[in-house]
This record gives sequence, structure tokens and C-alpha cells, in this order.
Amino acid sequence: MAQMDGGPVQSLEQEYGGGEPRPLKGYLFTMSIYSSIVGALTAIAWRTGRRPPERIAPFDVALIGIATHKVSRLVTKESVTSVLRAPFTRYERPTGGSEVNEQVRGEGVRHAVGELISCPFCLAVWVATGFTAGLVFVPRLTRLAAVAATAVAASDFLQFVYDRAKQSAG
Repeated sequence: MAQMDGGPVQSLEQEYGGGEPRPLKGYLFTMSIYSSIVGALTAIAWRTGRRPPERIAPFDVALIGIATHKVSRLVTKESVTSVLRAPFTRYERPTGGSEVNEQVRGEGVRHAVGELISCPFCLAVWVATGFTAGLVFVPRLTRLAAVAATAVAASDFLQFVYDRAKQSAG
């Protein structure tokens, strides 16, 4: 692999991006953080004698899935959480349902974090990991939090159904 002024990683970023800047070092950083968190949670569980459940009930899978969807969208798209994303993104426009579109800004780690916290699909892995760890460490509290997020997701859906019904009737 050819080495340029910025070193082998910068050269790889340029080759990989095909002319578009891709923050591979930033991605590596965020993946390292994620892996460290998972490793720490695993070590803590092992040291404290907590074990994963023998099997996960289908209800828990559905509950955690819906809650992950809602929490991911709340963090990555809702207007009210834009203050968390502001250091990494730039506001573009509202998209309805109290959500906004934002453009990721910056380079390297800043850009990679911006992508993570503005993409519901990207953040869902982190949120699902949190809920899953919660089932090992504090299952009752985790289910309670997941029920709340799931209820909000159901309410959001019903708000859209209600609005559509009003438009059809009017």
C-alpha cells in the first residue's frame, strides 16, 4: 500500500473513499469504544456472577426491538435532542413529526461520531447493546424502561394514524 504524507491510514482513507473523505480513523475509534464497553460489561458480569439468561423470551425480543427503535430515533432525529448532536452536525430542515434532518460536519472522530449520533440505524446497535446488558444486570428496570419507550413508539404510530384519519375525513 502506498504511503503518502499523512501515513498509511490516510492513504487507505483516500483509496477507500475514491476521492470522498472517509473517516476510517474515526470509525476505528468509535468501534474501539464500543468494543471496550462490551468487554467491560462482559468482565463485570463474569466477576459478579451474572450470566445471560438461558433463553430470551420472544416478548423481550419484541419489547427491546421496539424500544431500541424509539430510543434510537429519539437520540438521532428528535428536535429536542438536537443539542446533543449540535457539536457534530448542522441543522438542515424539519422533516415532520418533530424530527429534523442534519448534515454531519467535521473530520475524523468528530465526523464519525456525527454519523453515529445522527443515524438511527447506526445508533441502534449501541442502544440494543445497552438494553441487552440491562437484561443481564437489572432486568426489571430494563423492562420498565423498554415498556416506556415502546409505549411512546405506539403513541407516535397512533398520532400518525389519527392525523391520516383526520385528513381522509376532512
